[in-house]
Amino acid sequence: MTKVIVRNGNVEGALRNLKVDKDGSRAKLKERTQGYLKPGVKRRNAKKEGIKNTRRRNRREFRDNY
Repeated sequence: MTKVIVRNGNVEGALRNLKVDKDGSRAKLKERTQGYLKPGVKRRNAKKEGIKNTRRRNRREFRDNY
């Protein structure tokens, strides 16, 4: 389930973030409905996902160090 945090009563901004779909659930749904993916496409997607997760992890660690 997707959660959106409303900050300072800014509902419009929260809805905008919901439409952006940062957790990728729409992308996952699209991937499931497409069916078969070539092995090379799967590898590229997995590599992109890994890069994204690494950057996210590094951002969190950098933020927590301060």
